[in-house]
Amino acid sequence: MIENAHTNALLICDVRKKIEALPDSLQRAWKNEPEALQIPVVAPGRDLLVLDKGKRSSTKKGFSSAEGQARLLHDLANIELQAMELCYRSYIEYPQAPQEFREQMADLALAESKHLELCLNQLELLGFKWGDWPVYLSLWKAVSVEDSLLDRLLIVHRYLEASGLDAGVSLLKKLAQAKAPGLEKVVRKITEEEVGHVAFGSYWYQKICKQQKLDPDQDFKNRMLNLSAQLPKRFEVIDFEIRKKAGFTDLEIQAAREIQSRF
Repeated sequence: MIENAHTNALLICDVRKKIEALPDSLQRAWKNEPEALQIPVVAPGRDLLVLDKGKRSSTKKGFSSAEGQARLLHDLANIELQAMELCYRSYIEYPQAPQEFREQMADLALAESKHLELCLNQLELLGFKWGDWPVYLSLWKAVSVEDSLLDRLLIVHRYLEASGLDAGVSLLKKLAQAKAPGLEKVVRKITEEEVGHVAFGSYWYQKICKQQKLDPDQDFKNRMLNLSAQLPKRFEVIDFEIRKKAGFTDLEIQAAREIQSRF
């Protein structure tokens, strides 16, 4: 336990301390300790500038430069940080979910923290640091306290993370042409492991649908349509092969493509 620190990783601002506090936060939340169950009213703790949606930061440089590689790593770190926090949030917001589900969600939060560390470490190897650029909170803002468990599974794992898989496939193709072995190694490891994170969402989504006597394929399409207004828009080409590996059915992939075309 970190001395003089919050017992809830969501409330900590320093990114390294947030990672360090996560295992203890998860244990305390499992024991239902009040502070560990707090969800920030506005946003999770941050130790750098956060931009509002719609504002644009400086133009990004290409991957041939150290700055361009660092900027991408900074963006990836921001994504992995929010993914970690969203897993923790789901862990504490759905206490009635099956114990196996909650245990796996805790494991996912820890895995996302490892991805975040990878990005931060490689960023520093390039001579840059967390906070050199501002960040957004669009992933965190995509969820709501009103989400059902199926809503949350769709939003976080079957939309945001699945879109990240699509983007990872595309990014690896670009990095194959760039001389950025450290960056490519980080992106490849994250993309490969995120397949399992999305598969977690697919498994539980389909399982809970069946428990509630819902057709998973039809529910996925209907729920995507109903939630589309709160989802940040993603325009990456949907990759059939990697989504199949992550547990998507053909009909779900078709529905995702149809709905994306309306954005």
